[in-house]
Amino acid sequence: METSADLTAWSIAQQSEALSSRKISAVDLVDAYLARIAALDDTLHAYSEVYAEDARLAAQAADLARRAGYPLGPLHGIPVAVKDLIEIEGRITTAGCAAWGQRRSAVTATLIQRLLAQGMIILGKTHMVEFAYGGWGTNTGMGAPWNPWDLDRARIPGGSSSGSGVAVAAGLAPWAIGTDTGGSVRLPASWCGITSLKTSAGRISNYGVLPLAQTLDTPGPMTATAQDAALLYLAMQGPDPLDARTLGLPPERSTAGPHKGVAGLRFARMPDSERAGLAQSVLDAYDRALDELADMGADIVSLPLPVDFSEVATLNGRIMSAESYAVLHDMVDDPDQPLDEAVRARVLAGREISSCGYLQALAQRKASIEAFDRIFDSVDALLTPTTATTAIALDQLDQDSSPSRFTRFGNFLNLCAMALPNGHDELGLPTSLQVLCRQYDEAMALRIGCAYQDGTQWHERRPDLNALLKA
Repeated sequence: METSADLTAWSIAQQSEALSSRKISAVDLVDAYLARIAALDDTLHAYSEVYAEDARLAAQAADLARRAGYPLGPLHGIPVAVKDLIEIEGRITTAGCAAWGQRRSAVTATLIQRLLAQGMIILGKTHMVEFAYGGWGTNTGMGAPWNPWDLDRARIPGGSSSGSGVAVAAGLAPWAIGTDTGGSVRLPASWCGITSLKTSAGRISNYGVLPLAQTLDTPGPMTATAQDAALLYLAMQGPDPLDARTLGLPPERSTAGPHKGVAGLRFARMPDSERAGLAQSVLDAYDRALDELADMGADIVSLPLPVDFSEVATLNGRIMSAESYAVLHDMVDDPDQPLDEAVRARVLAGREISSCGYLQALAQRKASIEAFDRIFDSVDALLTPTTATTAIALDQLDQDSSPSRFTRFGNFLNLCAMALPNGHDELGLPTSLQVLCRQYDEAMALRIGCAYQDGTQWHERRPDLNALLKA
């Protein structure tokens, strides 16, 4: 059986083929990731808990099953990292809250059950913003993961799925699961230089996922490539009787040929008024991405939008605060609870939102979704930057501000969206393109993501971690 010292650099397709042909073993693959975690995670702080012993046992079982002729599918033996608000029975699930450091789960999330049924191996839980309420990626109680693109200066990793983003970017997992309520898989993807898919509400079951705002919460894959995102999305999605939102949607058997390209598709650019306040490096990368897609045969058009990005971000925040306060009021109202004060303030804002204000926000959301559905009668996607800047230094961070200007748009309108690496700034930090598609049209978002990455190489860049590996 062949082995490699750098299995963590292989794509999921390469890993899957090598496992199927028994060129490598699942034990080889899991050990490669565990060794990398051991070498790097003391610095990068991506994982809240690593299941090393159980992961090795699961890998041994996967190898025995393949040897006996009982593979569970192409993902049997592939490891995955999981955000620490997704329940696994008997495991600690903290939701990023130090006060819940010994909280053990009584259930296993449906999405985890589906991954395990296909033979995937859980490497461990990843750090996150407390209660998943914050886009910068910081956590005063449990520590913030270190953005691997700058080893000399601490920079925001993006949140709330911060550890998942860092784990994938640094090769501490081949892919990871995050959740997205206002941008939480896309913001880390933008600042960590990886790919992510924000799914439409109901595509992936939320059963066993600790809630922040149930109207908006959506699990999603965080990966190196759009092709990997398609694989992990298909592995998790589908109806679940334990989550009523999933029951009206038929399961997707495939993503309808993600490598069809973009020739003949129409994409709307963001209005010129939205360019204000964006870093020049972000604008340059965005404009170049539009040119790259046009060169691939897409038609880039300008359209007036029925809703404004900043207004939508505010309304989305109102729903987040109102619904999170309903869930977390016992914690945030107690001044003796050792909470991240920035997060406490965000949740406490829900205490001041009247039932009238909350219901008005929901009504505006419904009307906006209907209005935006008509936009997608004439275009296949809306393209924006994912974030207004590249990853800023932690010592420059204003916790009272929000980085979710472009991402909350997708949650409020229940769109699906991809974040795709599309360049870098003068310091070498990643920039990101956001592709927003009609709700429940994940196949189109993945098609566009795959086409863009087939024609560009931005997603192939990785942070240089040799200094840590040699230490």
